[in-house]
Amino acid sequence: MRRFRQQLPDGESERILREGRYAVMAVAGDEEYTYAVPVNYVLSGRSAYLHSASRGHKIDSLLRNPKCSMCVVDKDDVIPEEFTSYFRSVIVFGKAHLVESAEERREALRLLCGKYSPGIDPEREIGKFLKTVCVVRIDIELMTGKEAIELTRTRAGRPGSEPAVEPTADL
Repeated sequence: MRRFRQQLPDGESERILREGRYAVMAVAGDEEYTYAVPVNYVLSGRSAYLHSASRGHKIDSLLRNPKCSMCVVDKDDVIPEEFTSYFRSVIVFGKAHLVESAEERREALRLLCGKYSPGIDPEREIGKFLKTVCVVRIDIELMTGKEAIELTRTRAGRPGSEPAVEPTADL
């Protein structure tokens, strides 16, 4: 990261990943074009899980090349009078795997339901789609969080909230 002073502390990056509502996933698409698509996801340890149709451009791309990235935007306040935005976001890089195990697929779907449909028993719905839904696990290899310099300045002086000095952070 070029502007390392704006790098988020690891804990803040992890919070953004846990609480994010959606991510934009980028894969190596057809004819050397990058393909980016919004996805719902859930974080579990050093992995992110998402569900998908079992066929389509995203899955075809991941089968050719499992390397991918995901970006989660936590804040994006446009400040017109300053010709800028106060942003906070996290990007993760990793390798995607299609989950074959029925038990791992079931657990990932439970986690997704817990995040997006809290308080609703998902077992009947999971049972209906378990054999046909595709679950993708992204094993995160690298995580980087960054925020606008204006937000970094407001963080200064708060204990435990100093931006990381290293150019990248592991999850």
